[in-house]
Amino acid sequence: MSAQRVFASPSRYIQGPGSLERLGELIAPLGTIPIVVTDAPVLALLGDRLRGILAAAGLDPLVLTLDGEITYEAVDALARTCDGVPGSLVVGVGGGKALDAAKSVALRLDLPVATVPTIASNDSPTSSAIAMYDDSHALIAVDHLPSNPVLVLVDTSLIAAAPADFLRAGIGDAIAKKFEADGCAVGTGMTPLGTRPLRIATAIGDDCYRALRQHAIQAIADCESGVVTDALEQTVEAVVLLSGLAFENGGLSVAHSLTRGLMRADGARRLPHGYHVAWGALVQLAAEGRADGEIADLMGFLRAIRLPVCSADLGIDAPADRAFAEIAVHTMTAPHLANFPIEVTEPLLIEAAQRVDALAGLGTRSGA
Repeated sequence: MSAQRVFASPSRYIQGPGSLERLGELIAPLGTIPIVVTDAPVLALLGDRLRGILAAAGLDPLVLTLDGEITYEAVDALARTCDGVPGSLVVGVGGGKALDAAKSVALRLDLPVATVPTIASNDSPTSSAIAMYDDSHALIAVDHLPSNPVLVLVDTSLIAAAPADFLRAGIGDAIAKKFEADGCAVGTGMTPLGTRPLRIATAIGDDCYRALRQHAIQAIADCESGVVTDALEQTVEAVVLLSGLAFENGGLSVAHSLTRGLMRADGARRLPHGYHVAWGALVQLAAEGRADGEIADLMGFLRAIRLPVCSADLGIDAPADRAFAEIAVHTMTAPHLANFPIEVTEPLLIEAAQRVDALAGLGTRSGA
């Protein structure tokens, strides 16, 4: 085990309404030819505006679009498009796929990367991690940049204009980070950087959780109304920045491990990553042997956000035991299971999922 402790973070994080207008001035010192990676819907929505912002700063961007899934073949094709282009940095603009594609292109071109999320569905903008999939959207690898993005630029007016379901997923992804950092800190748990967690990661995870419990319900309502408020700002910071710092420096655990199984489960596989993690947080608490009241408290919050709290919410047909067994089998392949106070087994995961279902009222749908 490494005796080192490492703190990873983006070089600069900027958040607020209208922040996109600063993109040109912020990246201009790095060179005149930014390689912008986005997708077709975002390009149609923001393409002219982006080109204008960059041109005003004297920049001449090369704009690439990711079509379909983020696979090695797709990213290699994007990188080949840059042959002979003296790019200064890669700028990812869009959701998680576009940002991960930008990171992957930057990795191949040995360039720094900036991220400009247009939704707040996860903490990918902040981290060095790159989620890679196959054509059927099965996770096949998590690659890593040598360092985090040099800039994370979050325009909350864009976040407020996006469907609230994206923010809902981001809350689900972030709500587990406190419990996962706690689980990793016990025993011999390791961060994605291959080192023991730092104390600050636990503090960040705790504050992320507090911010979400205090502001997230109101933030969802504000996002549904398309307005930027303090509650939205606080929630976006927790989802994008605090969540990313907590997992990268504090580690992941059972909640994220369960996504390996959920991505293969009938019904559940269609749901966003953050929905999987939200349910996974409840199962992690049950596996830890937490009191019913503590699990029920988090369950009530997730219900208020309209996130899954039981097998029925995940789209799993009753009886769920067979699905839980299949989920457990695939979950056992996740590397994060070592970041847990006790040994994780398939029976432990199945029993924990059954307990969550029982506490939820045997499949009462969230929000009902």
